[in-house]
Amino acid sequence: MKKVLVIIAILVAAAACGGAAGSGSSGGGTTARDSALQSAGGPTKANPQPGYTDTANPPVNSTVPAIQGPQVIRQAQLTINVTTGSFESKLAAVRALVQLQQGFISGTDAQTSPTNPNEQIRSGVISFMVPAAKFDDTIDQLSKLGKVQNEHISGNDVSAQYVDLHARLGNMEAQRNAMLALLGRAQTVSDIIAVQNQLGQITQQIEQLKGQISYIEHNTTYSTVSVQLIEAGAPAPTASRDSWGFASALSDAAHNFVTTINYIVTGLGAIGPIVILLGLGYLLWRRRGFPLPKRA
Repeated sequence: MKKVLVIIAILVAAAACGGAAGSGSSGGGTTARDSALQSAGGPTKANPQPGYTDTANPPVNSTVPAIQGPQVIRQAQLTINVTTGSFESKLAAVRALVQLQQGFISGTDAQTSPTNPNEQIRSGVISFMVPAAKFDDTIDQLSKLGKVQNEHISGNDVSAQYVDLHARLGNMEAQRNAMLALLGRAQTVSDIIAVQNQLGQITQQIEQLKGQISYIEHNTTYSTVSVQLIEAGAPAPTASRDSWGFASALSDAAHNFVTTINYIVTGLGAIGPIVILLGLGYLLWRRRGFPLPKRA
């Protein structure tokens, strides 16, 4: 058992170096994993057997990909004023544009006038994602729907993070291959359990890295756009008329008062049974004639 744990530690340390020892000597040299497997009687590069995996030469899908240009997550928020009575048609135009650009809508939120719910919808927000290559063209097409009141475009460069995740993924896959090879040579149940525990942890980390890579790839392939359409004549968001804060102070005071009362009632409910029990005990004490302790 101790021998297997030492071998596992050697394999993990060797793979944690990114397979540098194996890649630095492409000849017939012996890697740290080969030495560990040889001492355990397992397959080595010099003596390959079924189930042997050369960690010095990981699979092609484990290598860091060559990035064509920076990996940037781009987002845009626009507020567009449209002419009176054209909200529905402009919203339909946005949906048609998303379909034309081969994107997809992630959500919509439209409101009617708060003073007259029977009126037609006059404002709303639509959020969607379009291919990153068509991001700029989509913004240009949206600006033609009406008067752009606000426009905010942001970008987050995740190129370094993307490369780092792929490097870590290749490293963890090399460790997994080493563990699988060692698992095939385990002889006892304790040895198998020790290797499987280490293999389970490595597999979990691999899945987490793949998830992070998939998230970056999706968000760099597609860009998020949020468009708020406001029809001319639609009521603007009402600002607070309490410039001095007097009404807000009264509201906060009332809220705090109710909260305090709530705490008091809750506290009484908690200690009420205890007070009742103490009162009953005092009555029984007096009824049986037990003298109260005299004060000094």
